[in-house]
Amino acid sequence: MTRDSADTLLSVRGVGKWYGARIGCNAVSFDLYPGEVMGVVGESGSGKTTLLNCLAGQLTPDRGEVFFQMRDGSLKDTVCMSEPERRILGRTDWAFVHQHARDGLRMNVSAGGNVGERLMAVGARHYGDIRAAAVDWLGRVEIDETRVDDRPSQFSGGMQQRLQIARNLVTGPRLVFMDEPTGGLDVSVQARLLDLLRGLVRRMGLSAIIVTHDLAVVRLLADRLMVMKDGHVVETGLTDQVLDDPQHAYSQLLVSSVLQV
Repeated sequence: MTRDSADTLLSVRGVGKWYGARIGCNAVSFDLYPGEVMGVVGESGSGKTTLLNCLAGQLTPDRGEVFFQMRDGSLKDTVCMSEPERRILGRTDWAFVHQHARDGLRMNVSAGGNVGERLMAVGARHYGDIRAAAVDWLGRVEIDETRVDDRPSQFSGGMQQRLQIARNLVTGPRLVFMDEPTGGLDVSVQARLLDLLRGLVRRMGLSAIIVTHDLAVVRLLADRLMVMKDGHVVETGLTDQVLDDPQHAYSQLLVSSVLQV
């Protein structure tokens, strides 16, 4: 099935990044559509995090273009955006969920303040409305409203990650970048977080790019999958197709290593 380019939310063309002579990622191209979740998998050093950071504007690629569909329907190359333009995009239509929640939270600010700050960054000023929205979002991520004035340092790792998700989604972004969102969490906590993420992504119609080494994460969340090795995409396709019938030798190795565990 083909799609009209006008439906494209993110269009990535030939993105490459090098660290001296070492390839971070090279010649990566794909389209992401509204409401679609793309998973990116590979071992450590495969280039998946470098790619994510290039797409999210946290690294400047050495080559390539990253077109994002703005609210007026136009496609704009985010690589060429000014820093203020990119900052506005990061507060409104984009969100970034870090592997370590502490990297995405203000640890000396209350849970409600963490969520409210993003609302204030897009112009919200009424304290009552901001606090009400914060309480609502704490509930959505399964944090009791009585914890609204507690600081993240008083939360468990899983709760910190859920708070980071609330902080990111409160403004209704259209594209969420996730870097190992369940990494470092206990298995039982991972399962709860994955179930929460799946529900939020579907209910909100979010588009997302999820980088992970955990194939169970992409099996549950991703519509399509890219497999990376040594900075290159070696296989791409529908998630179930790639995981159930991998074509590239490296993809086969990844899948078989999980099955043997």
